[in-house]
Amino acid sequence: MNAYSGKRFRGGIRLSSEKLSRSLPIEKIQPPDKVTIPLGNARAIVKTGDRVCRGELIARREGKFSANVHASVSGIVILTEARDEGDYLVIENDFSARNRFSEPLRSPTPIQIAERIEEAGIVGMGGAGFPTAVKVSGGKNIDILLLNGAECEPYLTADDRIMRERAPEIVRGGQYLARAVGAKRIVAAIEKNKPEAISLFEKTELEVCVLNERYPAGSEKQLIYSATGRKVPPTRFPADIGVLVQNVATALAVKEAVEEGKPLIERVVTLSGKGAIPKNLLCPIGTPLSSFFPFVNANADSVRVLDGGIMTGTRVGRNAAVAKTTGGFLFLTKDEINDALPTPCINCGKCASVCPMRLMPMQIEFYAGTGNFTLAQKYGGVLACIGCGACSYICPARRPLNEAIRLAKNELRRKV
Repeated sequence: MNAYSGKRFRGGIRLSSEKLSRSLPIEKIQPPDKVTIPLGNARAIVKTGDRVCRGELIARREGKFSANVHASVSGIVILTEARDEGDYLVIENDFSARNRFSEPLRSPTPIQIAERIEEAGIVGMGGAGFPTAVKVSGGKNIDILLLNGAECEPYLTADDRIMRERAPEIVRGGQYLARAVGAKRIVAAIEKNKPEAISLFEKTELEVCVLNERYPAGSEKQLIYSATGRKVPPTRFPADIGVLVQNVATALAVKEAVEEGKPLIERVVTLSGKGAIPKNLLCPIGTPLSSFFPFVNANADSVRVLDGGIMTGTRVGRNAAVAKTTGGFLFLTKDEINDALPTPCINCGKCASVCPMRLMPMQIEFYAGTGNFTLAQKYGGVLACIGCGACSYICPARRPLNEAIRLAKNELRRKV
């Protein structure tokens, strides 16, 4: 189908793309000796000393906002550990590659697709990690499935590469998702700086929306407006206006779960930043950060490692590992980081002008700093923040706006 141009959303910023790895095909990483698999809110059903197969269920979802977790390698469970960010299972790889997958589904019904998605532990792979089973079982009248191929963060190219290398499989995954929710239209929304992916999807039966190069084009509400013209009201969800948004990597995982019985046990991760040799690597979930050290640029002095993009990623230490939501690891040098100390706010209003949610970040920071989080919501609208980081990026005073916003949101949610 022919492509159409997306609408321009309010706010946002232009960023240098820094897509250092966009021309590099996906490679398989050398399987690690051990994987450290995050469990999230799932409950472990194996114990130390148990032998597991690749694809075997090792933790069962508990509660609505949880997802099943499976072994990404075959081997022996050698450790269960609790960290500040949650529980983990460590599996020693026996390199036998013994698989335990489900039976493939043939001409599955919507209910069978939803059940397989839940069974396979599939979550949103664009960063949010929300269980996909919840979204496809919500009982809403969905008429548009929107496949998110924006990947608007600088450096990251994992989604671009899977769209270029596995487009037909993404399309089939999208068709299964659409069948599960009854959507009649499937739209692939791809940022303009990915011409090869756009060309490939134009040759499929999907509609293609070409997004402007403006961050955060891939954020859910901005994406929906750009691709469909629909607006998600405050305190409402995309499903309330008939739209389901899924990342292209999630669609690929759905295809594998339905057609191969394969749970979500691996994903493509971008390795980038001036402190690394750029790569796009297919990695088992739980691959430790140390597995990427052979690709660290010996001629550069890395001073910070991020899990995710430079705008929304989190700083990690040496014990980090690939999670279902890890789109990349960035090894950043001093040239790529602005560590200038903050100065007093000059009330320039730039943070408010670029906010895609029409919030008042300067008010949020002020009231969060006084401990009055209720006023941070009343005058700043903090709970509507999507966490894109555009305000911190644009601030000439280098105010810690992101930190203040996270603090206020956490405190307000704790009171609910």
